[in-house]
Amino acid sequence: MKNVPSKVSVIVPVYNVENYLSKCLDSLLAQTWQNIEIVVVDDGSTDHSTKIIQKYSENYPDKIKAFTKENGGLSDARNYGIERATGDFIGFVDSDDYVSETMFEEMLDLARKHHAEMVICNIQKVDEHGSVTQKLTQIPNMPEKIDLHNNFSVFSDLSYFSCNKLFRKELFAHKRFKKGIHFEDIQLIPQLLLECKTLAQTQNFHYQYFERTDSITKTHNERGLDILKAVEDVEEVFQSSLYSSEKKELLGFQILQGIYSYLAYLAFVKNENLFYRMSDELDKFMRKRGVKIKDILTYNRFGKNYILSLPLKKMIFYLLFFAGQKKLIRKLM
Repeated sequence: MKNVPSKVSVIVPVYNVENYLSKCLDSLLAQTWQNIEIVVVDDGSTDHSTKIIQKYSENYPDKIKAFTKENGGLSDARNYGIERATGDFIGFVDSDDYVSETMFEEMLDLARKHHAEMVICNIQKVDEHGSVTQKLTQIPNMPEKIDLHNNFSVFSDLSYFSCNKLFRKELFAHKRFKKGIHFEDIQLIPQLLLECKTLAQTQNFHYQYFERTDSITKTHNERGLDILKAVEDVEEVFQSSLYSSEKKELLGFQILQGIYSYLAYLAFVKNENLFYRMSDELDKFMRKRGVKIKDILTYNRFGKNYILSLPLKKMIFYLLFFAGQKKLIRKLM
């Protein structure tokens, strides 16, 4: 296996990131795994990103495959890259983030060593100076090789980012990111996991997530409803998957990715009428699935009670919400 030069395609969607793009591309060009193609998809940028891409593609024609398309959003840009990727494995890196130089070599080694369809690494948030502000450990207390039939609890515990994972290309044979929605990772990545039998992981913090102060994720509005819609799409696929009998893990997924993720978003919705309308949608979501307050308050993630492990302010928000004290929440916000 070691002698087979597997190729990795790293897809980088780009839209108006002229201040961050060079650092991202430099980190990919510095990868210790040399059989790599960097598929850069310019999604209709209107700043200097296009010129930066052109410069890099001219200087590194053997590594960078550059494409330009009309603006269609993140999902559309990623799908565009998938369809043009020629690697055996696919990774995604957002154009304002960067990665360690050994990321794809280590993850590829793990994929080949364990015949894993998906490999996961840890994430750390960094500021504009490169200082680490938060470490996000993905699957603690789990082995390097994870057999899903014996450890399917990861389905309900995993954070479904796309950018800290390496995927066998075959997983995308009939799957794409859903266009026109937000929270596309929650919608697709669990579906890909349901196609897997073996995961692998490294505890190294290879992915450097730059939390921009001007990020669009700072605007919280009705797009948060896409979280619940994403969970609905996963539920449908779950019912016909290899793991359809694992109802406990499905409940855990609904609680973490649906209810908790939605509440984390809802906490920053400033418009009062929208807050109440979105709250009502969550109530409907819970009633339809028969999710009880007890299920939510006792949900454990990696052996720890999720509510009790939250920062105090967020814990109070969640507890007040489940107690039906939405007007009191608004006064505190």
